Amino acid sequence: MKTYDPHPTYRPEIDGMRAIAVLAVVFFHFSGAMFGGAGIGGGMVGVDIFFVISGFLIGGILMREHGRTGHIALGRFYLRRIRRLAPAYFAMAVVSLVAAWAILLPFEFREFGKALIASTTYLANVHFFRETGYFDIGVENKILLHNWSLAVEEQFYVFLPFVILALGFSKRLLQSSLVLIFVLSLVACVWLTRTNQSATFYLFPFRAWEMLAGVLLAIWAEGRASPLKSWPSWVGMVLMLGGIIWVQPGMNFPGWQVAVPVLGAVLVLAGGQNSNLVNRALSSPIPVFFGRISYSLYLWHWPVLTLSLYWRGQYASWAELAFWLLAACALSVFSWRFIEQPVRLSTRITPRVLLLSWALISLVLVGAGGAIYLKNGAPGRFAPQIRTHIDASADFLQDWSRCYVPESGPFIGVEVCPIGPEGKPQVLIWGDSHLRMLHAGLTLAADETATPALIIWNAGCPPIFGITKVENSTSAAEDAACTTANARIHAAMENGQVPPRLLLVGRWSYYAIGHGTGLDEDYEIVFSPAEGSSLAATTQQGIYTATLSESLTFMAGVFDDVQVVRQPPEIPLYGSRVIAREVAHGRLDDLAELTNISLATALDRARLGEMPLRQAMATDLVRLIDTWPYFCDAQACSAMRDGKAQYFDNNHITNSAGIRLRRVFYPILTGVQDAF
Repeated sequence: MKTYDPHPTYRPEIDGMRAIAVLAVVFFHFSGAMFGGAGIGGGMVGVDIFFVISGFLIGGILMREHGRTGHIALGRFYLRRIRRLAPAYFAMAVVSLVAAWAILLPFEFREFGKALIASTTYLANVHFFRETGYFDIGVENKILLHNWSLAVEEQFYVFLPFVILALGFSKRLLQSSLVLIFVLSLVACVWLTRTNQSATFYLFPFRAWEMLAGVLLAIWAEGRASPLKSWPSWVGMVLMLGGIIWVQPGMNFPGWQVAVPVLGAVLVLAGGQNSNLVNRALSSPIPVFFGRISYSLYLWHWPVLTLSLYWRGQYASWAELAFWLLAACALSVFSWRFIEQPVRLSTRITPRVLLLSWALISLVLVGAGGAIYLKNGAPGRFAPQIRTHIDASADFLQDWSRCYVPESGPFIGVEVCPIGPEGKPQVLIWGDSHLRMLHAGLTLAADETATPALIIWNAGCPPIFGITKVENSTSAAEDAACTTANARIHAAMENGQVPPRLLLVGRWSYYAIGHGTGLDEDYEIVFSPAEGSSLAATTQQGIYTATLSESLTFMAGVFDDVQVVRQPPEIPLYGSRVIAREVAHGRLDDLAELTNISLATALDRARLGEMPLRQAMATDLVRLIDTWPYFCDAQACSAMRDGKAQYFDNNHITNSAGIRLRRVFYPILTGVQDAF
């Protein structure tokens, strides 16, 4: 009995669409290498065009098979997916693994190991979503980041066949259900992009509508000649190209913007079988060629770009960029011609051999990723003189296992983290990421003084009342969460439901000036008076000084003792990750300029941030805990001490440094001022 083949007739214009999609992504990424990460236009929407095409083709295959046979041969379907996708992915993963071993620093190689596991198990999108955060290593160092979109597709093709099998007994019910899922996914994507952009970017439920757009088109087009003429192709092409040019990456992406290229792709597919200039252009040899190699080109372009940029530091010219772009294309052609096509078309590779090979190679890659992670990125690959900065780059993780979010009580809804022995907290320690960097030292000090204490921290969220903040490195949802948490803390203090002593920790200079310094100078934060405030100040410095002064006065009336940590001096050009990489690859010899700053310059940066603190000290409202003697002498402040790096980046110190200065916290923990 002949097996039914649900594959559609080959349509060359679809390969032309793939060419547009992949070249948009590739040129977007490579142009970003010359413009500091800001690629030309919205080329990242090429992925969205791919999603529509994939939904149209694969969804159409599944629907036709079920419609004609009443079932879906799941084994055969997934074997086809393995045959199509796995060989080129395995080749790219192995080459990337070898290159990463040679050049990535341990903390980056450790993250590569985790990403290798996630990519091989089609969970890359979940992995990279969970990795987003304040101290993320940065997309430019994530060699396997591009696999997130492949994971989304494969998750969709685990989901779709079972929906068809479950509801396919009624064509109307199935189609209505798919339309409902499409609408829910689209609405969720648009609605949540503003408040949870990383989720809507990476996670399958918020991207499913793009593939379902293709599936629904395949259902509509099945068994009928299109009544449409040339206009869908023309309008669709304008929308696709318009999206590539017009859509902007950032905190509002994907959101509603993505509907433009998605609709464009649907229209081009809908009008694809009509003879018109658009379809003839898409079906011409050059677009068809790039369409055929599009999967390999997508797979290879990102590792070539990220690894070459990592190794070179930056491209010297457009000519060098062109060289690496051509190298990516050459690898792609080789991969397509000698790996992808032979395996896909081979009749000698039986399903059994294919499945066993896929399972074995997957296990090897997962095992390699696990070994890399467990070996902490294999730091022994690098010379001892580099290790101090490498060690500093890894010395920033703490144990937050005791943290929880109360469901009742004064801090309901706010994450709190007990330290010290069990018991009623004697000290509330409240702050931003500078509190995180002190966690190891505070925890040890609390244990040594047998003092129960409670930590509340939120990155980028100033421990100040009466303000709202907008920060260009955080989302609107994170800004709003800061306001909500601070309001809850204020209510707890106002009701007297707090420990007797308070310790405040913050990056005061950043809040006073409104931007970072040196390596993070582009980070900006803007304060506004809280809703209902009568504050007259309008400048960043004025709002900061007034609200912090009012907050300290309020806190001094609530707590028996209020102490504030003097922010450690900022070393503008120091970054343990950056310096370790530069030294490891022979691009840096003299470290003095990067690891040191004159005392006068450091004091000038700190002056505005400390002004309201010192005013409060003068009236005995608070005490200031001075950390500077641990980092500065009479002439300069340094990120180094005894040949060891004590900073993680230009404003956060390492766990080791935090532990070294832990005794300065004894007075606030014990309530005895001569405890130090």
